Amino acid sequence: MSKDNVIVKAAFQPRVCNYWLVSGTVAFIVSIIGIPLLVLWIPLGLIFTRRYLASMECALTPKALKVKKGIFVRIEKTIPLEKITDMGMVQGPIMRHFGLHTLTVETAGQSGPGALVSLTGIVDAEQFRETVLSQRDSMSAAPSQESTATPVVGGSNETNQLLSEIRDSLARIESHLSQRSH
Repeated sequence: MSKDNVIVKAAFQPRVCNYWLVSGTVAFIVSIIGIPLLVLWIPLGLIFTRRYLASMECALTPKALKVKKGIFVRIEKTIPLEKITDMGMVQGPIMRHFGLHTLTVETAGQSGPGALVSLTGIVDAEQFRETVLSQRDSMSAAPSQESTATPVVGGSNETNQLLSEIRDSLARIESHLSQRSH
């Protein structure tokens, strides 16, 4: 991930590997059939959880949240800040024991239920979440230079732009109608 224009880069807690290992162990034990597989899970789980953690990156830029993760299948997502509708914090009982949170990112227009991106183990997840949401809010509050319309008092730039497009369309319709009547 390039370092240019990065506002903040998320750091991940090493104890997230222990959380993943314990969660997998609990799943194997609950399934009963998986109990013999614990002999393989524990050493392989240690190796793969560390590699997965090493592959995780998340950076906030002025206009987007960039996420990279994965070992075998690499996932890279650039989420425009104006598309982010919610950033949730999830903490189950095992996560509470390890002092971890999962940060979920939901966007406008995403397909399917659930989060577009889930990141477990960000150091000071609450502060990272607030930083992202603050950047999103400051970006939406900044005046747009693309709009040339006369602003509506108290209206947003998107509203002004939409009203300008409607005004221009009505002017074209009136012009077309007046040409037909002559």
